[in-house]
Amino acid sequence: MVDVHPIEPLTAAAGEPAPQQVWYTSYGSNTHLGRLACYIEGGRPPGADRVYPGCRDRRPPSRSVPVELRGALYFATRSPVWGGGRAFYDPGGEGRVYARAHLVPASQFADIVAQEMYRDPGEDLDLGEVLTSGAATLGSGRYETLVCAGRMDGHPVLTFTAPWSAHEVAPVPPSRDYLRLVASGLLAAGPWDAATVSAYLASARGAAGRWSARAILDLIT
Repeated sequence: MVDVHPIEPLTAAAGEPAPQQVWYTSYGSNTHLGRLACYIEGGRPPGADRVYPGCRDRRPPSRSVPVELRGALYFATRSPVWGGGRAFYDPGGEGRVYARAHLVPASQFADIVAQEMYRDPGEDLDLGEVLTSGAATLGSGRYETLVCAGRMDGHPVLTFTAPWSAHEVAPVPPSRDYLRLVASGLLAAGPWDAATVSAYLASARGAAGRWSARAILDLIT
């Protein structure tokens, strides 16, 4: 059984150089390595309508480890790719968020962020604010807020989400294909079994009341 990788508290020193590598931490569809490869290498994921241009650096992550973030997972807005609610992370929510952290170059993380924001990849991000304060808003839309959850092995643990909290937006149930992909990615991460993953996703705002743990379990088994 793979253990959840511990995250150390965020610390920032004045004049600290920009990181060369970061832990891109996915709690949604990019927990699935095949789905993440479409962002990195370019292409269209199975079941999706969008073609992604890919990253400047097309190497796969040097490591991928399971982690748990403080906060809450919820599903909201409607994805034109999947046809249902998207996964978001509320760092101020109660609970734990199952995730998969991928060790990637900082430039590759910037290109993944750009593609999630429907922007063209190719520009590096200034990570100074997020590494100092723990959060930085790049825009008002979904996936335009960066969050630093701490450090692992000396590298910052970074993810992105919406600027609003879970209870400031209407919940939207995720589609079958999207939920299957998220569940499969978390299951492949190692420390959580199928029943645990199914119960976790079924309890998330947006999925709760629309998807049972049994129905999610059927998707991945």
